[in-house]
Amino acid sequence: MFTVSQTSRAWFIDRARQAREERLVQKERERAAVEIQAHVRSFLCRRRLHREIRREIDEFFKADDSGSSKRSALCIFKTARKLLFLFRIKEDDERFEKLCRCILSSMDVENEPKVWYVSLALSKDLTLLWIKQIKDILWYCCEFLEQLKPEILQDSKLITLYLTMLVSFTDTSTWKILRGKGESLRPAMNHICANIMGHLNQHGFYSVLQVLLTRGLARPRPCLSKGTLTAAFSLAMRPVIAAQFSDNLIRPLLIHIVSVPALVTHLSTVTPERLTILESHDMLRKFITFLRDEDRCRDVCESLEGCHTLCLMGNLLHLGSLSPRVLEEETDGFVSLLTQMLCYCQKYVSQKKSNLTHWHPVLGWFSQSVDYGLNESMPLVTRQLQFLWGVPLIRIFFSDILSKKLLENQEPVHAPPASPQNVLPVKTLLKRAFQKSASVRNILRPVGGKRVDSAEVQKVCNICVLYQTSLTTLTQIRLQILTGLTYLDDLLPKLWAFICELGPHGGLKLFLECLNNDTEESKQLLAMLMLFCDCSRHLITILDDIEVYEEQISFKLEELVTISAFLNSFVFKMIWDGIVENAKGETLELFQSVHGWLMVLYERDCRRRFAPEDHWLRKDLKPSVLFQELDKDRKRAQLILQYIPHVIPHKNDGYEQLRQLSQRAMKGAIRVKFVSDLGVDEAGIDQDGVFKEFLEEIIKRVFDPALNLFKTTSGDERLYPSPTSYIHENYLQLFEFVGKMLGKAVYEGIVVDVPFASFFLSQLLGHHHSVFYSSVDELPSLDSEFYKNLTSIKRYDGDIADLGLTLSYDEDVMGQLVCHELIPGGKTIPVTNENKISYIHLMAHFRMHTQIKNQTAALISGFRSIIKPEWTRMFSTPELQRLISGDNAEIDLEDLKKHTVYYGGFHGSHRVIIWLWDILASDFTPDERAMFLKFVTSCSRPPLLGFAYLKPPFSIRCVEVSDDQDTGDTLGSVLRGFFTIRKREPGGRLPTSSTCFNLLKLPNYSKKSVLREKLRYAISMNTGFELS
Repeated sequence: MFTVSQTSRAWFIDRARQAREERLVQKERERAAVEIQAHVRSFLCRRRLHREIRREIDEFFKADDSGSSKRSALCIFKTARKLLFLFRIKEDDERFEKLCRCILSSMDVENEPKVWYVSLALSKDLTLLWIKQIKDILWYCCEFLEQLKPEILQDSKLITLYLTMLVSFTDTSTWKILRGKGESLRPAMNHICANIMGHLNQHGFYSVLQVLLTRGLARPRPCLSKGTLTAAFSLAMRPVIAAQFSDNLIRPLLIHIVSVPALVTHLSTVTPERLTILESHDMLRKFITFLRDEDRCRDVCESLEGCHTLCLMGNLLHLGSLSPRVLEEETDGFVSLLTQMLCYCQKYVSQKKSNLTHWHPVLGWFSQSVDYGLNESMPLVTRQLQFLWGVPLIRIFFSDILSKKLLENQEPVHAPPASPQNVLPVKTLLKRAFQKSASVRNILRPVGGKRVDSAEVQKVCNICVLYQTSLTTLTQIRLQILTGLTYLDDLLPKLWAFICELGPHGGLKLFLECLNNDTEESKQLLAMLMLFCDCSRHLITILDDIEVYEEQISFKLEELVTISAFLNSFVFKMIWDGIVENAKGETLELFQSVHGWLMVLYERDCRRRFAPEDHWLRKDLKPSVLFQELDKDRKRAQLILQYIPHVIPHKNDGYEQLRQLSQRAMKGAIRVKFVSDLGVDEAGIDQDGVFKEFLEEIIKRVFDPALNLFKTTSGDERLYPSPTSYIHENYLQLFEFVGKMLGKAVYEGIVVDVPFASFFLSQLLGHHHSVFYSSVDELPSLDSEFYKNLTSIKRYDGDIADLGLTLSYDEDVMGQLVCHELIPGGKTIPVTNENKISYIHLMAHFRMHTQIKNQTAALISGFRSIIKPEWTRMFSTPELQRLISGDNAEIDLEDLKKHTVYYGGFHGSHRVIIWLWDILASDFTPDERAMFLKFVTSCSRPPLLGFAYLKPPFSIRCVEVSDDQDTGDTLGSVLRGFFTIRKREPGGRLPTSSTCFNLLKLPNYSKKSVLREKLRYAISMNTGFELS
């Protein structure tokens, strides 16, 4: 326990401590109060001083506005010092404006040196102070310029004022003090100006000009006047010129000024004389020299990022188009810097939207930040980029290739007189086309002989890399690039001629070696091949049949044969050698490019032949080997079927692969019972399983044009969905059902006589979803006359507007005229020379797709519920037609006889059988033979792979009684049939058939004439089993 004395002592110490702390707090309060009072007094004093100084400044400017007397430079200097001492941008903006106007007015006075503001620079006592003051004033001008908006009238006046200040005091050319005797002072004054310019540059002068120019020019219509734009650009050039084009100043000029969107376009429009300054100083060459260095170019691109890099590229291309001589001399450097810029942008181009990407109108999905303020100027930037694939630059870049003449044939062969196109056999057409091409030049084939490491080859490769990079980077204007590159008719054939000369032997071997070499040289050669394929594919896609087959624009038909043979081998080797299996990046892009060009040629040849028979087959690929590979689940075999099934001859087991599909409900057995017109069941011995005949009958009825589910094309009368089929109730369900029935027929291997229009078969195969698909190319299969009339618009030499067409289509629908707009508002948009190509494609797309879109989709849905689309894609449109309808070839009786099975005592040497074959061969017409085949098998066409594949096999049975009494073969009936023993003369009975068994039931006739008469009568009747 504590004692009383100890407690008192502790209490006393605590009280003393508290008192001491209170005294310290009080002292701190007193000190703080004194300091606050001092600050307040200081603030109030400064406020009073500032008010007094501002009042004096205002009085100075008020007196100056009255114009009573001219102010001396010293007075202006002192007033400026006062203003700068207390200057605040928001509070003193009007005073600063008046100061600038006062200074500029003093510079305009004639013959009064003491008034000229610049005269203070000559005063020993004031020179340094004046330089400091003008630097501060000019930088405040820059700060105002950074804030002002040129689209506002008042701001635009201030912009003019501050730019005039900058122009006046960064160059001595307007200084009156240097006239006459003062000329000797010019070097010293120039040095002062250079010092001022250096100060501004250190503080970000180019950034200020960039903001001003971008605000005024990055819009659909520029809002900078001629004077403003001239002043801003002159100021941008002064530091560079003064520094004798030092790299240290060319860099900020490129980053901040030349990267302003469409700057060169606006200069050429608003103030073209500024461009002469660039030309007089050979600035384009200096830009190329600076940027061709890889490190410096990367530094500039990284400073700008992708959006502004495109703007810089656009301005450089525009300058290049204005200076073709420089480009001719600096092609290598210019190509190099453009490629580097595109490669930088390409790193950030994405194939799809994500949380990290932004949409750019030229680059597509872009993983860098996008300056959306530039979007309004992108059309102008795009127009500048178009110089890259414009004819002048292409002629400069590819001058080595274009300057070469394609070898002419010394002995031209003259084509025979033309005859109607649609009646010419393929051989005649090919002969005519080849004769026509031979009369112009020798056909280009791989010959080799040019070293790939030569300077000429390297130059062409670099140019091809540039254009290939532009195709993969500028994704949203890819079609524009391809169209520009295909504009010159002779570029692609001459590029092909160049490719043919590469390497020791030319062609395939060189490029296959490049695939296995990861060198820069190999990549460049493959880029050349990719560019050739991409451009050629685009060209052939946009050319119509007349231009390809008759006029033979760019390529001769025999050259297309040579090119397609090269492409076919190249793609096959890429797949078979395992290159495609793990391909990614550039290798995958190469495959897609070459394969795309190959398939465009193949599909064109399927639609209208230009290549010899069996041209597309790989003779070194045996089908048995391929199917062995498929059985082993080898990837390369699957890729062959996926990408180039045409290399396999479809006369073998190719079609049989369709039968390997897994079973579904629709693919099971379907039982059918026919009922005659009399309401009784027709006889049949397959337990009513006569699905084949039922299928053909139902398909025959739904495809009858009179039903209006389907229509026929003009000319060759081929079927496609009727645009007015919507008059049927539940018409889409009907089309889906038809698709299922058609799929079932294909699945079962049942051929049905349904000739489809080529364009509809393309849709059934899914070709219309391809980016290479052209509706115009398919239009002749719908209406050849309409196609000719439509494509004649493309060749019309006059003003299309005179024809009075609009972007619409008028159609007579059941007696009423209906106007279909091809695009929204199309009936009010006239067709002009500018949009006529779009009109042609829109019209073709409407006729073949838009009108029947729903019907086609329903039928395809039903068809694909039975047949997987990946299996049908391996066929071309003619092959799919044969798959559905069988071969058009005449019936091979020898093949049928070879695979016939006999029952009921009949045999191959039986006289009735001998009579039968003789009647079919000698007495029946081809149409009657087709009717005979239909009578027995329900199909008028032979199986695709011959009668060996008819299931069940074709059979002939000797019968003695009618079908309803027939109980099958017995020992007695077989013996009687074999020895020609009759119960009674069967002359009154007709032959019958059991189509589900492919069985002909033939009485044992005694005379050949009776057999011929009864058989002819039987096959001409459209009845099932009730003939006997």
